[in-house]
Amino acid sequence: MSLLGIDLGSGSCKGVVFSADGAILAQAAREYTPLCPRPGWAEMPAETFWEALVAVTREVATQVPRDPIEALAISSHGETVIPVASDGRTVGPAIMNSDNRAIAEAAWWETALGGDEIYRITGTPLHPMFAINKIMWLRAHAPEVYACAERFLSVGDYLLMKMGFPPYTDPSLASRTMGFDIHRRVWSSEILAAAGLSEAQLGILLPSGAPAGKLSPAVAALLGLPAGTIVALGGHDQPCGALGAGGTRPGQVTDSSGSYECLLAVSDQPRNTPQAQQFALNSYCHVVAGQYVTLAFFPAGFIVRWFVQQFCGMDELQARDAGQSLYQVLDANIASLGDDPTGVCVTPHLIGSCNPNWDVRATGVIAGLTPSVTRHHLYKAIHEGIACELALNVEVLERIVGPLQRIRIFGGNARSAFSLQLRADLTGKTFEVLSTPEAVCQGAAMLAGLAAGVNTRADDAAARLVSVTREVVPNPEAGRSYARQMRQYRVLYPALEGVREVSTLI
Repeated sequence: MSLLGIDLGSGSCKGVVFSADGAILAQAAREYTPLCPRPGWAEMPAETFWEALVAVTREVATQVPRDPIEALAISSHGETVIPVASDGRTVGPAIMNSDNRAIAEAAWWETALGGDEIYRITGTPLHPMFAINKIMWLRAHAPEVYACAERFLSVGDYLLMKMGFPPYTDPSLASRTMGFDIHRRVWSSEILAAAGLSEAQLGILLPSGAPAGKLSPAVAALLGLPAGTIVALGGHDQPCGALGAGGTRPGQVTDSSGSYECLLAVSDQPRNTPQAQQFALNSYCHVVAGQYVTLAFFPAGFIVRWFVQQFCGMDELQARDAGQSLYQVLDANIASLGDDPTGVCVTPHLIGSCNPNWDVRATGVIAGLTPSVTRHHLYKAIHEGIACELALNVEVLERIVGPLQRIRIFGGNARSAFSLQLRADLTGKTFEVLSTPEAVCQGAAMLAGLAAGVNTRADDAAARLVSVTREVVPNPEAGRSYARQMRQYRVLYPALEGVREVSTLI
């Protein structure tokens, strides 16, 4: 017997099969790239998510013939919206989480209900990324799509529907719509009424870890799984990752370093206080029953991916010739530069900024270029910029949840030793590296285990299955050497306010 955890991200779908004792038995992944038809837009054919899930599930199923998958759960990114007709067909592309087209709709709430009231109910600040604003945008700018859509679903809801179940959604994913009451754990009648929407147009609420049902023979055959495989409600990828990293109790902090870098603190009450609102921190429902998470996040992996695709072709050829991965070659070149700061400040705001400034106008900036700067200096500088942005968010999160000493980290953007050390040196915190890098999939598999009866409680499963393999301790001397660059980074964003003002007029 084994459990399958699926991580449906904004850039890839991963599937990892775990044994009952947490050992990885099989894994597979498929990548995809959102389309950007206009500035500020990001779309994806929703069928791409389903096709990736089918391919990944079939591949991992063939790797565990002697240990068949008993249950699965899906962890998915939030904020993406998929319009679906009554017969289950999609009637428009998925509007991705990184899409910022609904600026006017987000601003409308300030006068309609007030940003303070929205934050009090939902724990989310006003922002065009959230699903309610995108649905309102569709009604105003694509009425033919809006009229044909019976429901507007999150990615996880949509995939459950494709498996033959009702479009269930859990409280953590519902929290990413800006239409969910995190205190009462129901859709907010006040917000939906103001938006002109109804509960029937959204996902059907069910707790994380609850069984959605069992796969029919036809769907099971398509996925390469046994008929009757249990499908459980998963949740938003950040709380799922926190569960998979052992973050189940108040005071625990995790760092998911993917397309977005997300610092997450667990608490037994939401932390959507007026002070937290000043920094636009997100506070919402955990996938662990009765718990909440407070999130400080910013775009990170986007700029790494962009730089590698645009400038590292020669390194890719070198990696191919050497039989290594591209990132192994890049890391070796970074090591040859030495430990000194690059002196180049890079802001990772390729798609706008989130915490602590929450500014959709922000753009990525490279400051400090000189003739001696190579592409490898820039690659290192990008990771320095991510570490600087992380340090700002650590400071902000500590104001709300109290002092942090240890942070459990996972995700593909922190697998390089130098980038982990940068995070420790610039934040002054100890980072704990987990026994499995696939914490999101492990969290989803733990929820599948709840539905299958393998696990009785999420926190007990985390305590039993999660372990730390090593610690990355901050180097005070390195921290001091980066003090000047950190000071420069702090002033770079506010210094560009005039540039942002001009860009909005063009």
